[in-house]
Amino acid sequence: MAKSTEQLIAQLSEGLQPVKTLRPPLQRALVWLAVIVALGMAAVLTFSSPTVFARRTLDEREWVELVSTLLTGVLGVVAAFYLSLPDRSARWAWLPWPSFGLWLTTSGYGCYQLWSTADGSRWEVGEGFRCLSFILGVSLPLAIFLYGMLRRARPLTPVRVAFTGGLGVAGLSAFLLQFFHPFDVTVLDLSLHLAAVMLVVAGGSLFAKPALAGGGK
Repeated sequence: MAKSTEQLIAQLSEGLQPVKTLRPPLQRALVWLAVIVALGMAAVLTFSSPTVFARRTLDEREWVELVSTLLTGVLGVVAAFYLSLPDRSARWAWLPWPSFGLWLTTSGYGCYQLWSTADGSRWEVGEGFRCLSFILGVSLPLAIFLYGMLRRARPLTPVRVAFTGGLGVAGLSAFLLQFFHPFDVTVLDLSLHLAAVMLVVAGGSLFAKPALAGGGK
């Protein structure tokens, strides 16, 4: 009996390949972010106007908005990598939300300032539709790259992972937009920015299971 059991174990284990252990989530997130930073810097240096961007950042509020937008993107991506592992707390999903709230607050205050000083331009769409297209267009390849790395962990909660990662991707796209955005946003512009973010998050959540190839909900 013992011999047959040993033979069965030997047959079942024959030809099996060792499973490659994933690197720590923070390390994987930093690798992903490093690639995006390199590509983003190349695009900014090639196509943006440093003079116009520098003029906009003379306002302290602009710096707060920039930092909070960047933090939303970075923390969303980091949280998604942690959430993709089954032994990590679901509370990681809350990581990007404080910075997202600060982003909305500073952007909303900027719209209020424009509202209180402008007349006919307060309800103009401005470049809002171009901004929406920019955020969606940049977010798509970023999301594909991100989900390609996240799916290696076979997350048990793909919707939560995709939702959080989508928020991170949208935040990074909105941060990159600031280098090509030489004007103050109107109320409708901000609404379209938020619509773009929500579309990215919703799209990622909708296609979470096929994109991440995991189980669970």
